[in-house]
Amino acid sequence: MQEVAHVDKPIRVLHVTLNMGIGGTEQVIRQLVMGMETEGVESEILCIDGCIGAIGEGLQQVGITVHKLKRRQGFDWSLIAGIRKRLRAGRFDVVHCHQYTPWLYGWLAALGTPARVVFTEHGRLHPDRYRYKAMLVNPVMAMFTTTIVSISSATKEALVRFEFIPRKKIRVIYNGTSALKRNDIEAQKVRDNLGIPKDAFVVGTVSRLDPVKNQSMMLRAFKEFSEKYPDSYLLMVGDGSDKEKLISLATELGISERTMFTGFINNPIHYLSAMDVFLLSSHTEGTSMTLLEAMSLEIPSVATQVGGNPEIIENGVTGILTEPDSSQSFAEALEKLCQDGPARKSMGKAAQQRFTERFSAKVMLHDYEAIYRGH
Repeated sequence: MQEVAHVDKPIRVLHVTLNMGIGGTEQVIRQLVMGMETEGVESEILCIDGCIGAIGEGLQQVGITVHKLKRRQGFDWSLIAGIRKRLRAGRFDVVHCHQYTPWLYGWLAALGTPARVVFTEHGRLHPDRYRYKAMLVNPVMAMFTTTIVSISSATKEALVRFEFIPRKKIRVIYNGTSALKRNDIEAQKVRDNLGIPKDAFVVGTVSRLDPVKNQSMMLRAFKEFSEKYPDSYLLMVGDGSDKEKLISLATELGISERTMFTGFINNPIHYLSAMDVFLLSSHTEGTSMTLLEAMSLEIPSVATQVGGNPEIIENGVTGILTEPDSSQSFAEALEKLCQDGPARKSMGKAAQQRFTERFSAKVMLHDYEAIYRGH
């Protein structure tokens, strides 16, 4: 990895995003802002949905400037003026737009200012679709955007196919995060507090409870698996629109006594550490931050073979990839890892090594800093 040549003048970056609530995009922005403070990069954040959110509020508490504007319904010309005003007042060198709508408004706001535009696509909707306006607008926006980043090769292919962005314009930078440090004593306390026996086999996820995450399939797979292994438990850490539906489904499937819904946990490291296997059942996925955190803790994963998951998990080496939306395939993977403790341990160690080599915060920060500095 080549070192980025620093200059005396700090680089000023304005991150434009919808909000700074709980999610993978927001975690990446936090990493970029906090991780570059000592590298001569000065960062501020602008939320355009009128809400700062929990991660944004946490950043404010440690001295990071987070602005907010309220986007109106329809196309909001005043929002463009508001972003441009902030760009000029802050004398920003770069406006880093996260997701498509912030890119559109940030790109228009940057016209006529010295700020260079960087756009990161953090993930795709399910199912993906064509938009005829994109065919006309996006190639022009891409032409006058300094760098377009996708968080996986799968996301890059989607930008080419559905957004009509030239392939040569897109650079892949995988999400990165700081490695977590396991504390087995605290992990055991989590199990004890939840009433999970010490020797139980625990699988689980840390995720937004949302239809795109397809946790209903996860519950059905756990039902099928746990009929053979009744001493197993499922840990569901997170909150979201599907929570009540999933709780009802667990009751309907007869697994509610061994399925733990914890709600949102601000710092879930000990809950992750309490799991023997991490689960990701999504219909689509870019680069899951909690998957990376699980890898850093030497936890193997079972994940659907969609989006960026195959680029993160080396099937049979760091975890197991399964057919999309197949509870049978998912259950079979759980059974394999439950039966083979040595393989589970080996996959966990390989997962941590792969995380360190490819998905650490250090790697991601280096690549983005190079972009900010025009390298």
